[in-house]
Amino acid sequence: MEKENKSGQKKILTIIIGIIVLAGVILGVGYGFLKVQQKPLNPNSKKEIEINVPYNSSSQEIGNLLVDKKIIKNEFAFKVYLKTHHINELKAGYYMFSPAMDLVTITQKLTKGGSPHSLIGKKIVVYEGSSILQVAKEIEVKTKYTSQEFLNAVQDEHLINELAQKYPQLLGSAMQATNVRYRLEGYLFPATYHFYRKETLQELIKEMVAKTNTELKPYYAEIAKQGWKVQDLMALASIVQYEGGSHKDDARKIAGVFLNRVEIGMPLQSDVTVHYALNKPQDQLSYADLKVDSPYNLYIHRGYGPGPIDNPGLKAIKAVLNPMDRDKKYIYFIANIKTGKVYYSKTFAQHQELTQKLSKYND
Repeated sequence: MEKENKSGQKKILTIIIGIIVLAGVILGVGYGFLKVQQKPLNPNSKKEIEINVPYNSSSQEIGNLLVDKKIIKNEFAFKVYLKTHHINELKAGYYMFSPAMDLVTITQKLTKGGSPHSLIGKKIVVYEGSSILQVAKEIEVKTKYTSQEFLNAVQDEHLINELAQKYPQLLGSAMQATNVRYRLEGYLFPATYHFYRKETLQELIKEMVAKTNTELKPYYAEIAKQGWKVQDLMALASIVQYEGGSHKDDARKIAGVFLNRVEIGMPLQSDVTVHYALNKPQDQLSYADLKVDSPYNLYIHRGYGPGPIDNPGLKAIKAVLNPMDRDKKYIYFIANIKTGKVYYSKTFAQHQELTQKLSKYND
């Protein structure tokens, strides 16, 4: 009888030990599972996803939302994490999350609270060669602001003075220029900008000018060495941007042509300056247009004009700093509109001959 009792006790002990071991295994597996679920869904992801957490959302609803948006792996693991870390309140609002975030980061953001407004910015594209008027139209299409509101902001004297004090190398000569239409023309660097709902036009303009300063900073020493005023450099670059051709070295060669004209005291004679002077788009310029009384008309005025006529890209700026074929003394150029090839000549007679030959393509 005693032996039977001992045998029964051993069986019970074995069962208890088995249960404990099994429970330990289950807990270990569960713990491991939860630890894995807390890691980023995709640690290499560069994607950012906006999530709007509605007011009074439950933790389960938020977990489901994060799973649906492919931010976290598992809604159950999310709830367990909140429970074990005694996180009882998640706040509403707009958040930017990434699959590269772990649960710690995600819950920290959710406990701090989101933005009352969407964080996704409208893409504002300043194209190479865009004028301030064209940027203003882009603003009107992409934001709640009108083009006139942007023009008012970009001409605000307080803002311009603030920028000039912050970037004296960039804007010093622009501040001294006379007869300019827009003081910041040429200084809104071509790029894609993200304009957020909470952002002001002044903040956007500051970002654009800061970008120009960043792009030009490596060249300030060379600009000074060559004796350029930044305003004149940007003015010529803005013309080269428009006239620059489609082939690899055209911008540098055309910059060389314009510099050769300046060297011999010849006006730049660029049609784009007349278009800017007239302040209206048109396909053909008349002889009367070429005589329009404007400091921007570089058919009748020598030099580089009051300032830039558009916002040039870095390629055009570098072309002016490093022109090509100046020693060949080219004074004229004309492009085959169909092929994009640019032809250069030293004399007006050669230029006329090329113009005649290309007339069948360019008419």
